[in-house]
Amino acid sequence: MQNIPLLDCPVDYLVGDATGSLMNEYCRFPCKIKCGVYAFMVRGSAKATINITKYSFQAGDALWLESGSFLLIDEFSDDSLVYYLLFSSSFLEKNTHRMRLQFNTIDFSSPVIHTSPERSALISNGFKLLMQAVNCEPPALNNDIMMHIYNILLIYFINHAKEEDTFVSKPQDRKTEIYHEYSKLVLKHYHEWHHVAQYADALRITLPHLCSSIKAASGKTAGELINEAILTDAKAQLKITSAQIKEIAISLGFENVAFFNRFFKAHTGQTPKEYRFRE
Repeated sequence: MQNIPLLDCPVDYLVGDATGSLMNEYCRFPCKIKCGVYAFMVRGSAKATINITKYSFQAGDALWLESGSFLLIDEFSDDSLVYYLLFSSSFLEKNTHRMRLQFNTIDFSSPVIHTSPERSALISNGFKLLMQAVNCEPPALNNDIMMHIYNILLIYFINHAKEEDTFVSKPQDRKTEIYHEYSKLVLKHYHEWHHVAQYADALRITLPHLCSSIKAASGKTAGELINEAILTDAKAQLKITSAQIKEIAISLGFENVAFFNRFFKAHTGQTPKEYRFRE
């Protein structure tokens, strides 16, 4: 069993399994995913923050993470077993541009689908077959085959989510719809827009209406969601890159490192330097 890379896949593709104890080793490390991730929960349960939304996972759940997603693993149960298939950023760029464009035109509010016991068994068997194909000599897989497997998985995910409407979280009212629109804008602009009013202008709604809708739909304030996106990115850069703190501050839209330091300590109780070197 190989360790799961935190940012990108070191090879074009990687298939394997991971236990709950291994996954819990990554709880301290928020990261921004460069690779594409398809994962399936075989048993156990888990909680993770994806982008700025918390999700709970149980046996039979399938997860699709596009490149550029933020991931923070909160916890995995000790009995968990996860099958995963990773596609490196370079593989995605070279082989899957057209399919990813199709995926991006479809609006899902959740990267998770819940499968029936029958489909869960099929997915598990598919992963087992892929792992056998990777480990045989000579390997039975290559980039051309994996490109088709990627396309099949993507089509399966899209069609399953369309079929099982009850399994896809959809906006039930205008407030929830505003929350999803706001979340997308935050993920796109958090490094340059730090004020809620900027998002209200972009959404063409009043600031009070935006704030009340976000609070009602998520239980959090609109400002808290911006801060969470900034902090997730900052923590990932501090833990996983060697970028100077000044460089990180600038990349996140702070005028100077002093402002960034105050912001970070106010929300975490530590300076960026203390967080970086904390075990």
